[in-house]
Amino acid sequence: MALDPASPLARLFDAPMRPGRVVWIGLRPLRRAPQQGVEEATLDSEQGLIGDHYSSRTGGARHVTLIRAEHLTAIAAHLGLDVVAPEQLRRNIVVSGINLAALKARRFTLGSAVLEATGECHPCSRMEEILGTGGYNAVRGHGGITARVIMGGTVRPGDGIVRAAFA
Repeated sequence: MALDPASPLARLFDAPMRPGRVVWIGLRPLRRAPQQGVEEATLDSEQGLIGDHYSSRTGGARHVTLIRAEHLTAIAAHLGLDVVAPEQLRRNIVVSGINLAALKARRFTLGSAVLEATGECHPCSRMEEILGTGGYNAVRGHGGITARVIMGGTVRPGDGIVRAAFA
């Protein structure tokens, strides 16, 4: 069911929102390999995140995974931990200051690239292995989003994440 573009709810969905920023980027060169933090990543509209083992394997719907830094804190609290490190959750990009759910089915800029949110990034069974008992349920609802690369570019920590005006 599509929203009537003239409805008050549709206008709220299109209301201005504050930009966020990239705080961490990670790549996994091989399946089950530890994620490696990097200072710059290249995004390609055909292959996705260059250097990540998922690159070019997902048909585009899951080129990149993003999670909010604020959700890392929530996940840690659900587990009784002081901190959960970004590489433990196996997401590619950690952002702060923006509600990723507000990007649902929208285009956004990430550094110099343009992406489109394609869905939620649900936890996998590896969360029990990595985070311990309760890991899977701690991540539920806090796993971030998946996105496809529409226009390639680069992204670095400190770069902005902004809902595109042309979304």
